[in-house]
Amino acid sequence: MGTTREQERTPIVEATNVVKIYDTGRVKVPALRGVSLTVYGGEMVAIMGPSGSGKTTLLNCLSGLDTIDEGMILIAGKELARLPDDVRSEFRARHMGFVFQLFNLIPVLSALENVELPALLAGIRPSEARRRAWAVLEQVGLADRAGHKPAELSGGQQQRVAIARALVNQPDIIWADEPTGNLDTETADEVMALLRRLNRENGQTFVIVTHDPRIGSMCDRVIQMRDGLIIDDGLASFRAAAGGE
Repeated sequence: MGTTREQERTPIVEATNVVKIYDTGRVKVPALRGVSLTVYGGEMVAIMGPSGSGKTTLLNCLSGLDTIDEGMILIAGKELARLPDDVRSEFRARHMGFVFQLFNLIPVLSALENVELPALLAGIRPSEARRRAWAVLEQVGLADRAGHKPAELSGGQQQRVAIARALVNQPDIIWADEPTGNLDTETADEVMALLRRLNRENGQTFVIVTHDPRIGSMCDRVIQMRDGLIIDDGLASFRAAAGGE
């Protein structure tokens, strides 16, 4: 991180009393029950908790992929829920990147084409989209596999392509849901080392949902969830690690 003093950092994600209820028609299931948290620019944060604790729901709500029933979420000072749909979609495309457990690569496209697609969809001219795609593939160490289709790549290589795709629009925030869930331990460590390096080199914010304590230990801060609530926002541990600041 570029700074170690909490008061010198700027909030990039601010959630206040967020409630999310899933209504099946027969029963209402409270997935988030008044969640408040702050993520600072340049942080690499893990969200952890048992299955059903609400961690993926929180990620989806924070990123605007899902709606909320109560509360407020600000991303870089903007309340996405109040933006028109087209403006919100454009904001996500330009300022956010997404990495999932399932790589979600398009099988008929090459690695380079998969990576440049979000830039083209964001209105970037083709020549610039191609330049950016090459640059981020080089960042993740896969420029030599640019012409390969997903089926010709290993799981770790496919996830690195997915990470490059998330980076191509130079977003402020990368949201990652179990990004190492389909990888063996060695490959997972390599992917996390890559995310850590990108976080430090680019100053981008990473919010990572994981069930793996090892993955959590590689992040700056671990937010613990249980039953739709945050039971530990990790700030006390962060301050202690930063020397009490």
